[in-house]
Order: sequence, then structure tokens, then C-alpha cells
Amino acid sequence: MKARLPQGYSNKGPGNMQSMLKQAQKMQEDMAALQEALDAREYSASSGGGAVTATVTGKHNITKLEIKPEVVDPEDVEMLADLVMAAVNEAIRQAAENSEAEMSKISGGLSMPGLF
Repeated sequence: MKARLPQGYSNKGPGNMQSMLKQAQKMQEDMAALQEALDAREYSASSGGGAVTATVTGKHNITKLEIKPEVVDPEDVEMLADLVMAAVNEAIRQAAENSEAEMSKISGGLSMPGLF
């Protein structure tokens, strides 16, 4: 069984290998620049009809948490905790999903475990 090269590549010797290395280096540089931009982006999500809003960065750090005063009930702290968790988890999910989608554009859908 013969190994197949990715589409657009051929067995043309060392010149082709040099070209492949340059392309890989360019892709690596593009991915690093994109990762930096993604890390700086902010994602917001709310729960409870807007009662709680969480904002996270692309690095999944919470930068802002807004809680409307009317949702604060000393008799029902569990509900507030659930709303906070739901908003934070949704914002983190959005950040992760966006990062994966943007990185796959550069990598052409090539799976690179450990990179993103």
C-alpha cells in the first residue's frame, strides 16, 4: 500500500520538501497570530432572561459578571448560583467553539492535538 500525499503535493524531490516546510512554517505563524487574537476576544452570555451576564476572554478568564439586583434573593441563593454557572459556562462554550472554528480555517480541518 502506497502512502498518499495531501492534495496539491507531489513527489518532486527536495524542492517540494522545501516548499512544504515553508507552508508549514507559514501556517504555524498564522496560527500563533490567530491564537493571540482569539485570546484577546471577549464572549458574553446571559441566563435567566438577562438576569445574569458573564463575559470571558478567549483564554476562558472571567472579565465581567453582571447580576441584576432583582434576582438577588437571600432565600434562594442556589438559583443565583445556577444562573451564574449557566452564564459562565455558555460564554466559555462560545469562546471554545469560536476558537476551534477559526483555527480549523487555517489548518484546513487538519486535526492537530495539543495545538488548539
